[in-house]
Amino acid sequence: MTEYVDFGNEDIPKQDKAAKVRGVFSSVASKYDLMNDLMSLGVHRLWKQRLIALIEPKPHQHLIDVAGGTGDIARLFLARGGGAVTLCDLTPAMLEEGRRRLLDQGYSQNLHWVCGAAETLPFMDCSYHCYSISFGLRNVTERMQALSEAYRVLRPGGKFFCLEFSPQVLPALQKMYDLYSDALLPKLGQWIAGDADSYRYLVESIRRFRDPSGLCDDLASVGFARVKMTALSGGIVYIHQGFKP
Repeated sequence: MTEYVDFGNEDIPKQDKAAKVRGVFSSVASKYDLMNDLMSLGVHRLWKQRLIALIEPKPHQHLIDVAGGTGDIARLFLARGGGAVTLCDLTPAMLEEGRRRLLDQGYSQNLHWVCGAAETLPFMDCSYHCYSISFGLRNVTERMQALSEAYRVLRPGGKFFCLEFSPQVLPALQKMYDLYSDALLPKLGQWIAGDADSYRYLVESIRRFRDPSGLCDDLASVGFARVKMTALSGGIVYIHQGFKP
């Protein structure tokens, strides 16, 4: 029997989701950072800086940044004194864009690039001090498997961080947020990236994602301790944290 999973507002065969997600991000890779600036009015940069402040990079730390995209988190981690970063992303086009951008910005040392899926990380157990995933968890086919993999590759004492949009925002913001998401973002996607459908999917994927409290439960269920969440910008995004005992 065919198992179905969500892809935005669609339900598709489970085995097809990774390829469709790869297609979305291959389409928008070259305009991804510009679209992030336009969509968030630049606020995504503040969200990422808050994430890095919570990580507290140290020279001895090796970070694995899953769905590492165009390298924003890697750059910030290294700039704040982190030791090394492994960027892992499902989409080769995103990795190539990130590699190019980081080299242009003078970052060539202590970076490793790997194409792989969050649910089947090609790394040894207990390899990393920190794990981060930013705006990527809602795109994986099997969220719980991805969280279990995060737990597996972290060292004892390692820290997990997830920066992700929430399907729930403050009630006072809901109507404005919905209007912006439904009416403006696909038009921006068409105008800037030539791809309205990919940005329509990204909006829909947020609405079908796990609620923030439920994600805390998921982290605890795979073994993480000291699980907590921090709301930013009225609950538009959350940072979830966990600790591997």
